Amino acid sequence: MNIYDELKWRGLVNQVSDEEKVREYLDTPGQTMYCGFDPTADSLHIGNLVPLLCLVRMKRAGHNPLFLLGGATGRIGDPSGKDKERELASEEKIESQARNIQNQIEAFCERNTGEKADVVNNYDWTKGISFLEMLRDVGKHFTINWMMAKESVKGRFGRDDVGISYTEFSYMILQGYDFYHLFMEKGCQLQIGGGDQWGNITAGCELIRRKAQGEGYAVTFPLITTAEGKKFGKSEGNAVYLNAEMTSPYTFYQFWINTDDRDVIRFLKYFTFLTQDEIAELEKKHEEAPHLREAHKRLAEETTIMIHGKEELEKVLAATEALFGKGDIMSVDAPTLRGAMEAAPGVEYARNELPDLPQILIDLGMAKSKGQARKDIQGGGLYLNNERVSEFDYVPTEADFIGGKCLLLRKGKKNYGLVTVK
Repeated sequence: MNIYDELKWRGLVNQVSDEEKVREYLDTPGQTMYCGFDPTADSLHIGNLVPLLCLVRMKRAGHNPLFLLGGATGRIGDPSGKDKERELASEEKIESQARNIQNQIEAFCERNTGEKADVVNNYDWTKGISFLEMLRDVGKHFTINWMMAKESVKGRFGRDDVGISYTEFSYMILQGYDFYHLFMEKGCQLQIGGGDQWGNITAGCELIRRKAQGEGYAVTFPLITTAEGKKFGKSEGNAVYLNAEMTSPYTFYQFWINTDDRDVIRFLKYFTFLTQDEIAELEKKHEEAPHLREAHKRLAEETTIMIHGKEELEKVLAATEALFGKGDIMSVDAPTLRGAMEAAPGVEYARNELPDLPQILIDLGMAKSKGQARKDIQGGGLYLNNERVSEFDYVPTEADFIGGKCLLLRKGKKNYGLVTVK
């Protein structure tokens, strides 16, 4: 199947500049396309997965995708989808974030293709261009009327409270120049991106037509929302990051396992490499026995392996079984357990200053007084590493600590607390 037709089957084509020409372009292996990622945070998040995956799909289909780091555009700020001006980050911060994101891109590409990513940085070809050169050689090809008609800036005009600076207004010129540069230097004729990037991408197509008398193509992805109409990628108001230190592999896995039943098949198409036949089989199982949640489990497994690797998935599954099944909690990897309990209250003690369980419960906020804590313990409601505790004045020992680092307390069925030692 032509990769363009696969993207359409997966529901990933929103806008396309010329469908037949794009399909024809992608019919021959070895074609070049790109997508940009501005370093606006220390990590990519799952909202970046669709374009990231699309570039990898292109590579697996035999093409030559370029992963563009916005070292220059990240210094400016994209107005697309924003109702107010961005705060400009320091150059040092942008460069640090760019390094982090490049490492993520390279690891992701190598893990899922076995090959190295071709990463380019637009700061490399824009840092030497003078203001006069940009105005004369690039800006001359853009009319204010045409730029103002773009959705990325149109929504900000007529609003005296926010407006739009000349800096952000000029963003599409920079992005358009990126496309022109890659067209001239790499023979790249296709740019892909989110639906909010249509104006910026077509600016590049227009610059290629005017300045190089060539032809560039544009494909955008739809804005992905959940069945409830919420913007995809938010978990209780927090972004789900690809960096394991910002979102633990356990939390990452749980995000996918908790996918709404109405979304799971659609998300299998968007976020995995599973084939039509494999997804059709999972859809059939989901319809026949939704309570088994096989589609959800496969979605969570595939995405976790894709980002964190199979070894991390195995740790997550072991922790899940130990917490909610009959697995051995003592065999769970301590960092994974901490990730699983990141939303639970925690307390840290020096190794030689561990108090008794009633005091620990008070410190965790799981009991209001020692009297209440002892009552809970005597009533059989407290568990230490999934084992019921009977001694109300018990002081944990070295043998109780999972991996020598942490222990898990549970009061009742769902009230957890994590104790770590320095």
